Amino acid sequence: MSNLVEDNPAKHRFEILVDDALAGFTPYLLRGDTLVFTHTEVDPRFQNMGVGGALIRGTLDQVRARGATVVPQCPFMAAYIDKHPEYADLVAVHP
Repeated sequence: MSNLVEDNPAKHRFEILVDDALAGFTPYLLRGDTLVFTHTEVDPRFQNMGVGGALIRGTLDQVRARGATVVPQCPFMAAYIDKHPEYADLVAVHP
């Protein structure tokens, strides 16, 4: 099973393709250099296979590469960051 996480700016979301099939996505609102993630969806055919975690990991790696930050309004993304503190620095800090 191969997967690819990529930004789809036309739809304002990161998507994960598993063997070339759309398996899930996490939409965002762009606020300058901050991406506000509102939720994450994984197709039922791909649930309980680690696809959601792979999607969030790939998304956060790309956000880091851009030098951007995130606001994880999505509970799944927030929980992922809590469990993987190496991504905590990506969370936007507002005064």
